[in-house]
Amino acid sequence: MIKENQLLLNRLHVLTDGIILYATLPLAFWIRFSILEGGVPSVPLYHYMLLGILLTAAQLFIYATFGLYQSFRRIRLGRELERLWVANGLVMAVLLSILFVQRYIDFSRLTLGIWCLLSTGLLSGKRVILRGVLRYFRQQGYNQKHVMVLGSGEMARAYLETIHTQRELGYHATGYVASQQMVDPPGAKRLGGFDKLEQLLNKHRPDEVVCAISVEDYGRMPEIIAACEKTGTKLSIIPFYAKYMPSNPQFDELEGIPLLNLRRIPLDNWANAFCKRAMDIAGSLVLILLSSPAMLLCAVGVKLTSPGPVIFKQERVGLGKKRFYMYKFRSMHVNGGQDTGWSTDHDGRKTRFGAFMRKLSLDELPQFFNVLKGDMSLVGPRPEIPYYVERFKQDVPLYMVKHQVRPGITGWAQVNGLRGDTSIKARVEHDIYYIEHWSLLFDIEILLITLFRGKFVNSEALK
Repeated sequence: MIKENQLLLNRLHVLTDGIILYATLPLAFWIRFSILEGGVPSVPLYHYMLLGILLTAAQLFIYATFGLYQSFRRIRLGRELERLWVANGLVMAVLLSILFVQRYIDFSRLTLGIWCLLSTGLLSGKRVILRGVLRYFRQQGYNQKHVMVLGSGEMARAYLETIHTQRELGYHATGYVASQQMVDPPGAKRLGGFDKLEQLLNKHRPDEVVCAISVEDYGRMPEIIAACEKTGTKLSIIPFYAKYMPSNPQFDELEGIPLLNLRRIPLDNWANAFCKRAMDIAGSLVLILLSSPAMLLCAVGVKLTSPGPVIFKQERVGLGKKRFYMYKFRSMHVNGGQDTGWSTDHDGRKTRFGAFMRKLSLDELPQFFNVLKGDMSLVGPRPEIPYYVERFKQDVPLYMVKHQVRPGITGWAQVNGLRGDTSIKARVEHDIYYIEHWSLLFDIEILLITLFRGKFVNSEALK
């Protein structure tokens, strides 16, 4: 029943998105040429409606690519809205670029801009309302996915706590099956032991069984699988070593023997690495050209406001733990603490012009040359100075994994607010998520979020 409901909901979701996208185009046309002054259409509405068919199809395809039609249980509202806005911004940027190059039909840019704002607003509102409706019905006991948990150890408890505290996910635990009683189980009761599993599955008929048994009970896996297959129950497994696994594991095979790669890195693929490097070279060249007037003004400002070099070079640790010099416009008076100290919001070493540059992240512009050289990428984990690398690698688990890819000017941790004096552990978790889920679309998403928020990184924590 859950599968049928989910399929129907997804189809309605796509259909209503398509209706909103297509219907807002004539509305935007009417606003532009009937409400706003000075509007005389050079292209009839009929041509806009033809364009709307292509735009709607392209938008729905991009939405599916961005994961906007996955189960609501797997993605939070804020993350879904962020993906929606980035997808709309990407399509709008591509559309305006095509119209700029191909001038055969003079579509109104303002009309298309109004359409983008209207559709984005209505689609966002629809998702907020839909989430609220689903949350209400799930709290009333509808649209629940009933799961039976196997095990009483750490992973079983973690799973039960998650679905118990995050009710909006729509999971309900019918209970758990284990050899022994769990101490104060969150929102579930023990149904019995493993010897009664088949009878319990026939009695409770759960939508899914989540196996989270500890290493001591792993010998029971054959009978657990057999019981689930015999009763036709879907089985998902949380291994006892799950906390060491990536969120998107990769399996290889050796003569029929499955091999699990604990650290899957898409950029180890030479084609992926080539595409990312090509985008870095092209992007850095364009950004250097576009930002050259601002860089010239910054260079003059630094030279006139304080003695010392214009460019500040600081050693950082990059790809493969190799050291390189990262470039910035100098924003502080020359001092001797550049290799071990972080600056603060009210650091007395900052010059007045340096504070201005940091506020707008203009001091970061020379890093485009680091990207062009190959020391850095446009997107990736932020590089750290050697002093802190040696310190953090002893205290923060998985910290050194970030050095398996090129460091970036901006990154997944930075666009999620983890800048400056924030949790190193949380930053590393976001960096590893980026490394394991890398794609060109993911890079473009991060760049667009960075552009819309107007800053690359929080310069207050960097020299």
